[in-house]
Amino acid sequence: MPAEIPGIGSREFNGPPMSLAKTTTPEPAQQADLLDWLTLSMVSGVGPRTLKLLLDQFGTPAAVLDAPASALRDVQGVGPKLSREIATARSKIDAAAELALCRQNGLSVLIPTDPAYPRMLGEIHDPPSVLFVRGQFKPADLLSVAIVGSRHATHYGLTQAERLAGSLARAGLTIVSGLARGIDGAAHRGALEAGGRTLAVLGGGVLEIYPPEHNELADQVAAQGAVMSEAPPRAVPMSGSFPQRNRIISGLSLGVIVVEATERSGALISARHAMEQGREVFAVPGRVDSRASRGCHALIRDGARLIESADDVLEELGPLVADAQRDDGSLVRHPAELQLNEAETQVLQAVMSEPTSIDQVVQTSRLPVANVLSTLSVLEMRHLVKRLSGQYVVRV
Repeated sequence: MPAEIPGIGSREFNGPPMSLAKTTTPEPAQQADLLDWLTLSMVSGVGPRTLKLLLDQFGTPAAVLDAPASALRDVQGVGPKLSREIATARSKIDAAAELALCRQNGLSVLIPTDPAYPRMLGEIHDPPSVLFVRGQFKPADLLSVAIVGSRHATHYGLTQAERLAGSLARAGLTIVSGLARGIDGAAHRGALEAGGRTLAVLGGGVLEIYPPEHNELADQVAAQGAVMSEAPPRAVPMSGSFPQRNRIISGLSLGVIVVEATERSGALISARHAMEQGREVFAVPGRVDSRASRGCHALIRDGARLIESADDVLEELGPLVADAQRDDGSLVRHPAELQLNEAETQVLQAVMSEPTSIDQVVQTSRLPVANVLSTLSVLEMRHLVKRLSGQYVVRV
């Protein structure tokens, strides 16, 4: 049995109340600033933790790149070789060519100072210095849940991942995963088939899809969400890059769901990152005699929430979702509210927390009776309202 992961059952969420301010495409960051971030991110040996130490010491990427090698060596983990690489980076690395490649392929390049950079990801201890994105983020993506698990999944695991992803997507949550074989692919497909949004975080570059058989799936994810990586677009995925990308998967999410994992599964790394970042950890139970379920059962013993359906996840995330706000400042009580059209929102806002007559809903919403009745049926299917006896409804 693996060592206990402390704190997995914690409900603590360290970020501020979520604001769903629009993440429309901002004015481009100053060219020099963007190129400095790109240059520094492409220096071999400068990972997210080293970068944080460098920025803590010098303040900005420009100041880091301008610093003499002797000053760079004062930073923990920066030795003679790395200090020389950083000090000469501007003359050796063609960041302008990398930026041109991104623009030619329709990729966004997001840095932490960019308004479009995912806010929740920016709150983790070691956020990516640069994020290469194919597709786009939307305000609703602040309400995301990750689904991860074994690449060698059983039929049971694939079925559960797709079912959970579809149900959560229909409830208004964005599904985050890693585009890998097995559970990841099933999670993306479940969200797509439900008409929801999904985000894929890669270990390699976004122009070098791995595994190659997921090229078409990547296209679908980019059209209905975003495919992203902190690695340059043409970077070939290396084995060590996958554990590192897992912190991004959990960093984008309110919680991480593990569906099938052996005791040594990389999905457990995502669970550890989630715990360290103050996110929720969920696990789907499996057969007691299946090796593929041992990691999930260990997580449950160590405090992860056992889940059987999307309702279990929504119940646990309720207090976090309640902190979210729409653009107009109104509170979101359930993630499905972010998927409502104008008429559905009008009808929902006309329903009170105490029994409300349908006549009152018609009067308040100022919509035709037939529209109100059909809309109430939609809201009931989305678990936002509940019909009482005959002519009364109540907000769930």
